[in-house]
Amino acid sequence: MTNGRSWWGWGSDTDALTAAESDALVTRVAGLLPEHDFTDHEPPDPRSLGLADSRLTPPGPLTRLCSADPVDRLGHARGKAFRDVVRNLHGNIDHVPDLVARPRTEQDVVDLLDWCGAESVPLIPYGGGSSVVGGVEPRFDRAAVTLDLRHLDQVVEIDRTSRAARIQAGVYGPHLEDQLRPHGLTLRHFPQSFAYSTLGGWLATRAGGHFATLYTHIDDLTQSMRVVTPGGISQSRRLPGSGAGPSPDRLFLGSEGILGIITEAWMRLQERPRWQITASVGFANYGNAVTAVRAIAQSGLYPANCRLLDASEAFVNAGTAVQGGLLVLAFESADHPVQPWLDRALEITAEFGGTTLSTSRRDQPSGSASRGAAGAWRSSFLRMPYQRDALARRSMVVETFETACTWDRFDSFHAAVTSAAQQAVTAICGAGVVTCRFTHVYPDGPAPYYSVYGPGRWGSTVAQWDEIKAAVANAILAAGGTITHHHAVGRDHRPWYDRQRPDVFAAALAGAKKNLDPYRILNPGVLLPEM
Repeated sequence: MTNGRSWWGWGSDTDALTAAESDALVTRVAGLLPEHDFTDHEPPDPRSLGLADSRLTPPGPLTRLCSADPVDRLGHARGKAFRDVVRNLHGNIDHVPDLVARPRTEQDVVDLLDWCGAESVPLIPYGGGSSVVGGVEPRFDRAAVTLDLRHLDQVVEIDRTSRAARIQAGVYGPHLEDQLRPHGLTLRHFPQSFAYSTLGGWLATRAGGHFATLYTHIDDLTQSMRVVTPGGISQSRRLPGSGAGPSPDRLFLGSEGILGIITEAWMRLQERPRWQITASVGFANYGNAVTAVRAIAQSGLYPANCRLLDASEAFVNAGTAVQGGLLVLAFESADHPVQPWLDRALEITAEFGGTTLSTSRRDQPSGSASRGAAGAWRSSFLRMPYQRDALARRSMVVETFETACTWDRFDSFHAAVTSAAQQAVTAICGAGVVTCRFTHVYPDGPAPYYSVYGPGRWGSTVAQWDEIKAAVANAILAAGGTITHHHAVGRDHRPWYDRQRPDVFAAALAGAKKNLDPYRILNPGVLLPEM
């Protein structure tokens, strides 16, 4: 794929695990699953897969915007979920877009929509392609166009007084921050996919950032949006808040490209932090660790990070041995030192049996945020997708699922979900490990994020994961959680989303789509039936 991106897996080929890293990873996992066959399977050469020629010919003026290159099309064919990666490794090339269109102006977007509408050609909006729920895959047999907005990547205007910026939707995270940094500002939205995802993708999927409390979702940072739809352009008014009826922005946030193409947005910015401090806390009892996190979430301290890892997660991904759990805490501010906030949070953890393992500061010249268990976790967090790919090549079933529930039901919820996951992975894979961490915490509940590691059979790992996923998703809904907290719905979560959302809301959403997308060309099969 272009720009150094891997066509088959996460990120870039140059950033993938080295041979030494892969060997070390396999050694660790083999210690847990010694009977597994860890034979490596190299990804195929995409040009050897015999991809069929494009079935579409764009009209003359649009030809310059469209690519029918086979590797380009394969690189845009699906997202980066485990099942996507494995299908690529097997050379499964069904459901590939016929063209990849890259508009350079908003008028190009309008022209592409008009052409696709007139020809009844499905069009799939594409941010960075980091979807892990089948959100960018043309999972149908018709010809399709994928719309890649990477050329719309500028911070167009900055309002320093209101601390906001008008930003084009195709900008990737690093390029966005590079444009804001000279002004001392930041969007402060750092999902794990930060380097490989775009503002428009974050908005369309209601993405969650790295920060665990307060402004956790992109929703909180959105001031207004501009959306091009087949029915016209929607431009909401810039306001700090409004009670003027249902919010137009709320209609498009999380709409996953089924209602229109987000071309730009005014986003709320923050001063870049000056004071940053991190600590890691160990617990002997998981229940006490959960209670401590709830107390912190309800204290009004609003830590930037408040990530609780259970014992298995702490060992596998942070290299830290704890009996009950490892809590990674962090505070930051652009206005004031944050030591008192950390001190109070550590007092709370101590009340529930927590022991401070390490601390680090970024506001001191000699400080380093990479020290201790918290630093080990952060480094591992950024490498996790590459580790997943390396294990997928070795027939492992390695995937995650995330959710959220209220604090009052967490104990029973966690027991039901982990039991369902463990039973499923054991029955389907013969053995396996299930881990849990909190990615975000709110005053009224946590967002648990579970990982599954199971020994698979080469050629069957997608089917094995699909079976495990179904069992887990059923358990999540039965226990009162949400089918997704920040990964969106896509096509993979549709069966459970249909059960979670009210039927009358589905009818209202279908009505909105009928008016905004009368030819039903936008991302068919996502959120609503394809029809």
